Amino acid sequence: VPNLQGPRYISPAPNGGFVVSEECGDVKVFTSSRKLLCSLSSKYGHRFGNPAGVCVDVEGSIVVADEQRRTVHLFPEHGGPICLVSAGLRRPVGVACSSFGHLFVADAGENCVKVFKYRVRPS
Repeated sequence: VPNLQGPRYISPAPNGGFVVSEECGDVKVFTSSRKLLCSLSSKYGHRFGNPAGVCVDVEGSIVVADEQRRTVHLFPEHGGPICLVSAGLRRPVGVACSSFGHLFVADAGENCVKVFKYRVRPS
């Protein structure tokens, strides 16, 4: 996949595609045939500081850690972005989601992993 602006983190996405964060820029979603599906900043009108870790939760929503803004946002397939974590992070660089609704955030500023529980939609 050429023409990325400083690719940083990558995660598989539903239907065989993948998500890539770009340093000081954007997060892009690709199809299984490696074609650009969308840019999160364009699709959602969201400004990233320095997107880092990315993952996709069990509902197909994309989760992005923003190292510069010290936040973690969820980008659902439909609807606007949702800020999952807006305080308590010094340098979030990695994220992972469990099938039980846990969000794991690697905080390089505090040399630890922080665990959050979240639920976007009721079970």
